[in-house]
Amino acid sequence: MNGYNDNIHQQQIDKLVQLFPEVVTEGKIDWQKLQSTLGEAVDLGERYGLGWKGKSDVFAAIQEKTVQTLHLDRANSVDWDTTGNMFIEGDNLATLKILHKAYYGKVKMIYIDPPYNTGNDFIYNDDFKQTRRSYEEEAGITDDEGNVVRDDGLRTNTGGHKHSNWLNMMYPRLFLARNLLRQDGVIFVSIDDNEVHNLRLMMNEIFGEENFVAEIAVVGNPRGRDYGGVALMHEYMLVYQRSYLNEINSLTEEGKKFPYSDENGGFEVRELRNRNIAFNKINRPNLYYPFFVDPTKKDKNDLFAISLEKHDGYAVEVFPKESQGFYTVWRWGKEKAKKFLNKEIKAKAMQDGGYQIIEKYRKTTRMARSVWSDK
Repeated sequence: MNGYNDNIHQQQIDKLVQLFPEVVTEGKIDWQKLQSTLGEAVDLGERYGLGWKGKSDVFAAIQEKTVQTLHLDRANSVDWDTTGNMFIEGDNLATLKILHKAYYGKVKMIYIDPPYNTGNDFIYNDDFKQTRRSYEEEAGITDDEGNVVRDDGLRTNTGGHKHSNWLNMMYPRLFLARNLLRQDGVIFVSIDDNEVHNLRLMMNEIFGEENFVAEIAVVGNPRGRDYGGVALMHEYMLVYQRSYLNEINSLTEEGKKFPYSDENGGFEVRELRNRNIAFNKINRPNLYYPFFVDPTKKDKNDLFAISLEKHDGYAVEVFPKESQGFYTVWRWGKEKAKKFLNKEIKAKAMQDGGYQIIEKYRKTTRMARSVWSDK
């Protein structure tokens, strides 16, 4: 029995082999062939990105095998034979590697509260095992309920490698966490001003900038903490998804009133166009096609009849709009659009004289907000 965790390095190579079998020679990746295959997409010069001292070593940390295992603590367990829950205590990097094989692509949600890098060297001793909160409590900065009792020391610096050390600790853990997420999985990361800028750039690199969902301001202290001129009331929570989803679940609103109604009940309208330019005519050509509007056929909601073909009065052609130099696409393919044509999708007249293709939106929910004021 092989006691090591997954060979993560080999898994990355296997992905390349699957995508570009022509670049494999005697079991090795021919990088010159890969560059030729990708053509102008390969840029070996200067480019935008996040770099720091020691970044090249984080991939060695990711690929390093571990023979550590999980040990059952039956004496402190409850309903071990029937429970669906598991609590693991130990180094989180080793734990992520141990879980990698069994839970790869299976986790729905991850929430982490990492060290905030407030400038205390102690966080970087003991293999990063002490969290920000446990440090603050031990140092007398907060009490056992998390309330600040002493503000000094929270803004000190540890020298030139302050940010590099923190990034070297975070990168492999986030990389492995992403591998555990399902395709519809999401991750939430709490952070404050010290590293929010670096964390977002790092997560853009690991998860893909197109999978950024929100940077939520969490107002945890309405009175504010005085750090020298500005009373800090909030921290942040970064939200990323594993791969692009059409929508994130919303919050239920009781007694919600709708501006429109039809035989199926009340509804709002939302644009059928996908506003995310990462999905465009080039990489989603099947989602780029025209609708045709009949300006003479309008219902009680001032919404107009549409067709997928130009005929009779259906003469006004509507394509998804251009945005930031990209031709955007619809969120629905033609088959789905045909099924719901003039039932759940119609056209709405715009002030510029054009038309917008809309979907009737009936959910009694509201979108989650970017500021959370409830501690």
